[in-house]
Amino acid sequence: IGVGLVGFGLFFVLFGVLLYFDSVLLAFGNILFLSGLVFIIGFKRTFTFFFQRPKLKGTSFFFGGVVIVLMRWPILGMLLEAYGFITLFR
Repeated sequence: IGVGLVGFGLFFVLFGVLLYFDSVLLAFGNILFLSGLVFIIGFKRTFTFFFQRPKLKGTSFFFGGVVIVLMRWPILGMLLEAYGFITLFR
């Protein structure tokens, strides 16, 4: 279930970007991606991964980007998410 949710989340994000940053598709993709991640590695491990002391900057940018996309500012939100994603997995 988790791999499917992550796959659909990435598909919706890609499709949202291809359709000129459609905020509904991007928001749906973000929610599916995060819920799939929780299904794959579990809630506790996901929480501890995102909220480690050295990763707080990346986490704040990533989740800030998700919130900005949900507020219908898709281009700015995706830029913040991308920076947060790079900072998290650096």
